[in-house]
Amino acid sequence: MRDLGGLWSDLTDLVLPAGCAGCAERVSGLRQGFCPRCVGELESLRPAPTRPDPAPPGLPSCVALGPYGGALRNGLLAYKERGRHGLARPLGALLAEVVAAAVGPRGPVTLVAVPDTARAARARYGDHLDRLARHAAARLRSAGWPVRVLRPLRALPRPDSVALDSAGRAAAADAAFRLRRAGGADGSVVLLDDIVTTGATLAAVSRVLRDAGMTPKVAAVLAATQKRHHQ
Repeated sequence: MRDLGGLWSDLTDLVLPAGCAGCAERVSGLRQGFCPRCVGELESLRPAPTRPDPAPPGLPSCVALGPYGGALRNGLLAYKERGRHGLARPLGALLAEVVAAAVGPRGPVTLVAVPDTARAARARYGDHLDRLARHAAARLRSAGWPVRVLRPLRALPRPDSVALDSAGRAAAADAAFRLRRAGGADGSVVLLDDIVTTGATLAAVSRVLRDAGMTPKVAAVLAATQKRHHQ
């Protein structure tokens, strides 16, 4: 999986204010926020196709780094919900690995992240997926990939998906995104998200982009919930 090189070797945390993002242990030798054991767990993951069952109409092919559990789940929660914004760098680099595996031979790619709502972005001090997309792009460029990052969509206010069933998620997702601007994509368009659950959000975003002439080739995500299965 380390085709892009140097993921964990370029930064060691010298100050440990919060412990390991993957297991919360306060140990020496944290590397980009993770202890050596959790680094090993993350490095053992391999991007693989994943698909919700049932899959919503319009969902592109999806590739995930791994199941939503362990160090990956805890790292995502620490990044999204606990203000550990420095984790954008290693998580973005992991997302770059998923993009590379999903696209195949090296070539031009355009990354489009699922946008946060304005409320979520305020709570997280910025759009968390946009940060991941930019770190993923930097990692890909360092490996020779021509990469663009576009933000063609805006997210409208919507209900908390935790309280919704599959039908409710799909209905909310269909009304959740609007096109801000079209065009400008180069090569393969790749959707980015942190977690795929029902696939409703990715399907809704894909439909908006397709109608604007930017049909995604694939969706790259960090984690797939345990309800999903790899094919």
